[in-house]
Amino acid sequence: MNNETVLITGGTGSFGKTMLQDLLDRGCSEVRVFSRDEEKQDMLRNTLRSPNVRFYIGDVRDRDSVDRATAGATRVFHAAALKQVPSCEFFPLEAVRTNILGSENVIRSSVAAGVRSVVCLSTDKAVLPVNAMGMSKAMMEKLAQAMARSLGPDAKTTVSMVRYGNVMYSRGSAIPLFINQIKSGKPITMTEPTMTRFLMPLRDSVALVRHAFTHARQGDLFIRKAPASTIADLVTGLIELFDRPDHPVENIGWRHAEKLYETLATAQELAQSEDMGDYFRIRMDDRDLNYKAYFSEGEQETKQHEDYHSHNTERLDVSGVKKLLFTLPEVRAELDAWAGGSST
Repeated sequence: MNNETVLITGGTGSFGKTMLQDLLDRGCSEVRVFSRDEEKQDMLRNTLRSPNVRFYIGDVRDRDSVDRATAGATRVFHAAALKQVPSCEFFPLEAVRTNILGSENVIRSSVAAGVRSVVCLSTDKAVLPVNAMGMSKAMMEKLAQAMARSLGPDAKTTVSMVRYGNVMYSRGSAIPLFINQIKSGKPITMTEPTMTRFLMPLRDSVALVRHAFTHARQGDLFIRKAPASTIADLVTGLIELFDRPDHPVENIGWRHAEKLYETLATAQELAQSEDMGDYFRIRMDDRDLNYKAYFSEGEQETKQHEDYHSHNTERLDVSGVKKLLFTLPEVRAELDAWAGGSST
């Protein structure tokens, strides 16, 4: 990553900070952090104190501020988004403005600045979406592919996407909430126990972005294969790790617009995918509007696949969940703090 200038939109979030540190560890010459929150930027600046990091206050909704941040960048990772399902349900137009129109600004600014590679972050909720957040991310994917299609394979800028499920211990996710409830003695608020969710450590999501930067062709979408567990097994695993066998659990029921399981790729997408071991590369449909030329071909391969979702991927039991949780440095730190506090 020498002589590279990488811009991370949403760079003060859990994922953005992990990506930032990974880039610095790999010798990136300059990493730009673009976000709206000056307090989080100031905290990160004082924590890192790195001459290789520059901070840009701005909003992806504002094209001018995005233009300033992308000028001179060689790669862009677009992670800025509204991600909370309930928030987007109550304020869907805000999801449109940030997740769709904001993404358009990032891609157009990157193309105008001559950025070599733009990787846009998507989510399993964009597949067969049932909520506003997922719908806005699905439209973001369609927008990115439409722009990639218009650029063509020989363009200076390559636009690609990554899609993954729940990132473990990311800000606002279930695991830090459950741990906080355990440590504070409050009941764990569990939705539907039989729900399954993909489980991906932050390190794997960062590796997925690196893979896209290295291997992307115009309009590609990359998926990292991941195990899953039920919510009940996740809760049980945490209770056992913290040695609180009698900790109360409260079933609060389904939240707004939740699914029983999440899908990372449909059968139709897998029919045009390449299995890359730990990853799927889903190729962009690069046909033009002259559909007649393709009528006789059909999509027979779709019948050979089924959707790839959290009900049919590798299923972790309680033991497997605990083993995966213990690999997370944040969980180990919480356990160490808990053990120290319990001994006093």
